[in-house]
Amino acid sequence: MTSRPKPLQDFLSVALDVFMEAASGSESQSALSRIERALAKSAPVPAQEGRCLPVCSHLRAFEEKGSGRTALGGLLDRFFELEPRLVWRGRAGDMTNASTNFTEGHANAVIVGPSGMERRSDVWLGVSLLAPHVRYPDHSHPPEEIYLVASKGEFRHGGSNWFEPGPGGSFYNSPGIDHAMRSRDTPLLAFWFLCSGDADQA
Repeated sequence: MTSRPKPLQDFLSVALDVFMEAASGSESQSALSRIERALAKSAPVPAQEGRCLPVCSHLRAFEEKGSGRTALGGLLDRFFELEPRLVWRGRAGDMTNASTNFTEGHANAVIVGPSGMERRSDVWLGVSLLAPHVRYPDHSHPPEEIYLVASKGEFRHGGSNWFEPGPGGSFYNSPGIDHAMRSRDTPLLAFWFLCSGDADQA
């Protein structure tokens, strides 16, 4: 089995604990249990150089929220240890309902997944960053998804109204459901797990 670098293992351990603690429903808890079982087996971690986008300057707003004073703060501490190795990218494809400043006002990074630090297809763990006053486009995907929100910001899924989980809040997106997010006067930072059918075989 491939040995997982300690900073990545530490981050994943904390992330699973914080996600599980924040999970508010049986669907989230069931998906996270499958994710935990899948992540017990590590996958290749090729060397990669990190890459930032200009919007990543907004990450500084979250560094001071770490220091381990809360469970979320501990997760942010571990995240910023990994962040220099992350490759931040913009979203391509359908931009339905995106704000006009979306292209330059957002970035996503995959920590675990096909293009992440650890390459695998059964589980994705990533992070999304929005500058203030940016609306992410409506989108959907086959894997189910659990969000853990690290900031203020609003979300919607299916036919719901916009709602704000708040820092440390969590919610579940069922497979194929349309969903979106938007920031208000401050940047939005959110972590997400995607769990594919492959994880059920772990």
